[in-house]
Amino acid sequence: MLDSLRLFVQLSRPLFLIGGALVYALGVGMARYLGADIDWSTYLLGQAIVTLLQLSAHYLNEYFDSTVDEDNPHRTPFSGGSGAIGTGKLSRQTVLLAATTTLAIFASLIVILIGRGSASPLVITILALGFLGAFFYSVPPVSLARSGYGELTTSIIVANLVPTFAFILQYGDYHRLLAMSTFPLTALHLAMMLVFELPDYGSDLRHGKRTLLIRLGWERGMGLHNLLILSAFLLLGIAANYGLPIQIALSGFLPLPLGVVQIVQMRRIASGAKPNWTTLGLMAVALFASEAYFLAFAFWTR
Repeated sequence: MLDSLRLFVQLSRPLFLIGGALVYALGVGMARYLGADIDWSTYLLGQAIVTLLQLSAHYLNEYFDSTVDEDNPHRTPFSGGSGAIGTGKLSRQTVLLAATTTLAIFASLIVILIGRGSASPLVITILALGFLGAFFYSVPPVSLARSGYGELTTSIIVANLVPTFAFILQYGDYHRLLAMSTFPLTALHLAMMLVFELPDYGSDLRHGKRTLLIRLGWERGMGLHNLLILSAFLLLGIAANYGLPIQIALSGFLPLPLGVVQIVQMRRIASGAKPNWTTLGLMAVALFASEAYFLAFAFWTR
């Protein structure tokens, strides 16, 4: 029983769920900064909807990618699957049942959200786009994860749609602060996705999984990773010039040294240094999470 519970937690990737909570808090923080009174029951309902969509996407990805993941000798805590499926572990049928259950609860909570009068047409549109992107990330025949477009789709959902959903639930309408704050996060999230795909490069190539990194090639993929990190902070500087409060922008620049270290590490690997994929993945997660945290903290405390 305890082993099954441990495997189920492992399958659910709690670290990534924390990331979803951070960007959701960022959206609500922006609404509070602009003067909205926070409805905490709506906050919790919206967060539950986001978490359930994340879980269903995790479970579906594990189910449809299990063959590729089992053939990956370089699995890390951030890539190559959770490692919770296989002989003596969870079955694929259990994982599919978990995905079906989370999707059913997700749909039920949306019905509750509509019944409360909190779901404007814009909120419903965002939820529909988020669902389609998360569901078809792994599910055939679309399988965005195997097309080279899944990484961008996921980055837009996590870094743009989730904070926008959280913001509009509280504020009621769109605001330009959303774009100014979330576009840099989108770039950092996409860079993080490329980091996650590097250890999987060989197994993805063998199984014909056309990820973004496979389509680009590892050299151009590493170059794009570096460019995305630089672009994130450039976008933040441009946003500060066009109305993002300077205190918010300065908070967003705090993770810049970590971004520079990550670029240096990636250049070393590209030059032939032996990679430590777990450390590189941890750095990528820390860069994205710290950026989301510092931006959210700045909005919540001003």
